[in-house]
Amino acid sequence: MTDPSHLSAVTVRIAGEEHALRANADPEYTRTCARFVDARIQEIREKSGLVETHRAAILAALSITDQLLKAREELDRLRRESAERDERLAQRVESALSGG
Repeated sequence: MTDPSHLSAVTVRIAGEEHALRANADPEYTRTCARFVDARIQEIREKSGLVETHRAAILAALSITDQLLKAREELDRLRRESAERDERLAQRVESALSGG
């Protein structure tokens, strides 16, 4: 559960609308997130010609989620590769120390 005493209040503008938010994050981080979302909505509106904010927001959410899931997959792949390299290196070190 979130401790309300640690919440920061911040007002952000997304898709031309102001939103008063309370978050555990630093206010500047919250503003950065809001700017990212706003930019993605604007990009989608410009590329698609959409004027409906809610449709552009849904497409932005899907786009950002796609980006997040791909980044997670890449991070998992890199972690697996790193663990495999670590294991191979440990085996080589153990072999060298045992005289093999």
